[in-house]
Amino acid sequence: MPRIYIILFWLLCSTVLQAQELKARVTVTTTRVSNNVNRSTFQTLQTALTNFLNNRKWTSDVYDPNERIECNFFLNLESTDELNVYTSSLMIQAARPVFNTNYLSPLINFKDDNITFKYQEFQQLEFNENRVSGNDGLASNLTAIFAYYAYMIIGFDGMSFSPHGGDVFFQKAQNIVNNAPDGRNISGWKPFDGIRNRYWLAENLLNSRYTSIHDVYYDYYRKGIDKLYEDENTARAELMKVLVNLDEFNKTNPNTMINQFFFQGKSTELIKVFSKASSADKAKAADILSRIDITNASRYKAELK
Repeated sequence: MPRIYIILFWLLCSTVLQAQELKARVTVTTTRVSNNVNRSTFQTLQTALTNFLNNRKWTSDVYDPNERIECNFFLNLESTDELNVYTSSLMIQAARPVFNTNYLSPLINFKDDNITFKYQEFQQLEFNENRVSGNDGLASNLTAIFAYYAYMIIGFDGMSFSPHGGDVFFQKAQNIVNNAPDGRNISGWKPFDGIRNRYWLAENLLNSRYTSIHDVYYDYYRKGIDKLYEDENTARAELMKVLVNLDEFNKTNPNTMINQFFFQGKSTELIKVFSKASSADKAKAADILSRIDITNASRYKAELK
């Protein structure tokens, strides 16, 4: 084989073997940023964050290119009185493919409102999991947050394919929480920063009292959603068991973040699944869902009659 073809062959093999875990799209919006800021800064930031997520190897696992996890990050910026410092919200969305279909089932659909960071155009986005907080807390806060959600996305994806398949990545997210940047205007990393934040999500996922939630995620996707094409009735019965288990979990552990986190982005999917059920099962599903997903209670009652 000619030398050039050997080189190309090994380059191709190396690319496949080292394929990154995420297929992320980052969108930076700036409608609330002062007009006197150079607008090219935000395009540079968007490109830098996209490269940060997609070009970094987050795990030691081997992912084929078609196994990369589809995810979206929407960073909505607002300028502050301090030079190069921004407050923002971040919308994180992730989905995973459903077996034998082209459908992507939602994994994460969460909005984080507690973000303040410093960024100057062409600033290097650095992250070291052994030293999460850099010399400048506001500068390192941005990459710490994006790394945290990268591990969360990989963890939820793993948990949906195998029992407790995300635990090692939730531990990595927890490590970021434990070593997170600290300082003025930095929030979301501490238990007293609110009841729906990065601290509590990691805590809930690693709390031994809540271990059944890992079974809920696995059963929902592998025994339920992935089986709909093969045997819709059996899959729907498994999904009903998931709802019953979630109902029990919520009664035993009321007002946990992870219970509400589960339902974000899933109401349409659940309605579609149970709209084809028997009248009795539709009524049962509507009753449980209205109780444990209060935000969408009116939809369940109206659409699962």
